[in-house]
Amino acid sequence: MNARLLVGPALLVLSLAACRSVGTSSEAKPDNAASGASTTTAARRHVGNDPGKVGAGTPLEAKPGNELAAFAGGCFWGVEDNFRQVPGVVATAVGYTGGTTANPSYEQVCTHTTHHAEAVLVEFDPTKITYEQLVVVFFKNHDPTTMNRQGPDVGSQYRSAVFTFNAKQAEAVAKIIPAEEKERDKKIVTVVTPVSQFWRAEEYHQQYDEKTGTHSCPLPKGLPPKST
Repeated sequence: MNARLLVGPALLVLSLAACRSVGTSSEAKPDNAASGASTTTAARRHVGNDPGKVGAGTPLEAKPGNELAAFAGGCFWGVEDNFRQVPGVVATAVGYTGGTTANPSYEQVCTHTTHHAEAVLVEFDPTKITYEQLVVVFFKNHDPTTMNRQGPDVGSQYRSAVFTFNAKQAEAVAKIIPAEEKERDKKIVTVVTPVSQFWRAEEYHQQYDEKTGTHSCPLPKGLPPKST
C-alpha cells in the first residue's frame, strides 16, 4: 500500500488506503517516467474515462445501451482502479458528489466542510455485467461497516455510499445489504441516496493508479464468474 498526505485547514491525515502523496500543480506521472524506462502503467483493460459525459456538475448521460452507477468507498484512486478491472465496465471517472458545495476543489473537499464524498462514476454495459454484480464488487472491496472511515482515512469524504440513478438501483442495493451484513456479522453503514450533481475531480486524480503504476490490487474481489 502507498501513502497520501492530505492537508487542509486544521487537518493532517496520513492515508495508507492505496493512495500516495501528489502535488496539485501538475498531472501525476508514472514513477519511472523521468528515467525514460519503459513502464507497465497502461490499463489492464481498455476502459474509457468519460462516463456519462461527466463534467462540472453537468447532466449525466450514458451512451445508448449503457447505464451509470456511482460509488464511494474511501480514497477514490483505489476504488476507481478496482472498477476499471471489472469486465463490462466501459468508462470511469473520479469526482465529488453528495455534498452542498458547487464546483468544489480537492482542497475544499479535504476540509470536510463541503459534505462531498470522493466518488467514482461508472458507465457499464448491462449485457455484460449487471448493476447487482457491480454492487457486490463494491461491497467486497472496502469496509462498509465503518462510519466515515476507511482504515486511517477519517472524515465524511471517505464515507461508504452508493449514489443511485433510479428506484430500481436503490431496491437492488437494499436487497444485497442484508446478505453482506450476514456474511460479516456486522451492521453495514453504507449510505444509499439518489445521485446529485457529480463534479469531475481534477485531472491529476483521474486514473491515478494507471498513471503511476501503483495498482492497489491485482484484481478486485467479488468478480462474477466467467461465462463458459
